[in-house]
Amino acid sequence: MNAAYTANTYKQQQIMTASPEELTLMLYNGAIRFVNESIQAIEQKDVEKAHMSNMRAQNIVHELMITTDTQYEISKNWLILEEYIMHCLIQGNINKDTAQLAEAKKLLMEFRDTWVQAIKQVRQAKAVGS
Repeated sequence: MNAAYTANTYKQQQIMTASPEELTLMLYNGAIRFVNESIQAIEQKDVEKAHMSNMRAQNIVHELMITTDTQYEISKNWLILEEYIMHCLIQGNINKDTAQLAEAKKLLMEFRDTWVQAIKQVRQAKAVGS
């Protein structure tokens, strides 16, 4: 077995056994990683890699957007911010603008950090309740 196959198998297993909360966290981390790759590729003048990484980040943000439950007011505001992140990604991709990508990354990191705190609070509440 080669290392790539082993890593891919491990990643698939990780995804298959993750809770919905952990999957969302993986999506945020993936989006941040792809934005970082896109920024680096722009700085290295690798337009194709910048585009491909950006598109992967856009796909993840799109997935987050379509799974946002908008029956709550906070979720509607969250969706507006996700739309803004998507706008930054698109503009950053079209114009190869690292400032737009940095803005998207900053917000994605804030969302991810908020999500981590929410997971911790839910787990603590469950631990106290059991």
